[in-house]
Amino acid sequence: MALEFEGNLIKVLNEVTGQGKNGAWVKQDFVLETEDQYPKKACFTAWGDKSADLKTFSLGDKLRVTFSVESREYNERWYTDLRAYRIDLASDAPSASAPVASSRPSSAPASKPATPAADLPSFSEDDQDLPF
Repeated sequence: MALEFEGNLIKVLNEVTGQGKNGAWVKQDFVLETEDQYPKKACFTAWGDKSADLKTFSLGDKLRVTFSVESREYNERWYTDLRAYRIDLASDAPSASAPVASSRPSSAPASKPATPAADLPSFSEDDQDLPF
């Protein structure tokens, strides 16, 4: 499942490196903040070459991050990562590739179309055959 998040880059944390059974690895966390009425902050993790891509952006840039959510258990506690696999400068126009899902709630709730009164069933006092 692919999710998108759009916001301003407000913090880039230190790069973390390590050695695993498959070789060396590198990751870097960064924080985006939305421009909504009630701004939300989210911390994402860029792994491998994506952490190098992160260096091309500066604080205050408006970014669009495509990410996946991954959780794991350790000692009966759950840890969740927002793993960024695509980081782009956000544009005002939607991109050519349509996202599968969006983490941003729409500003207006979806509403059902109004049903005309002529389509509604009519009830008379003779139709009162309720079981209670």
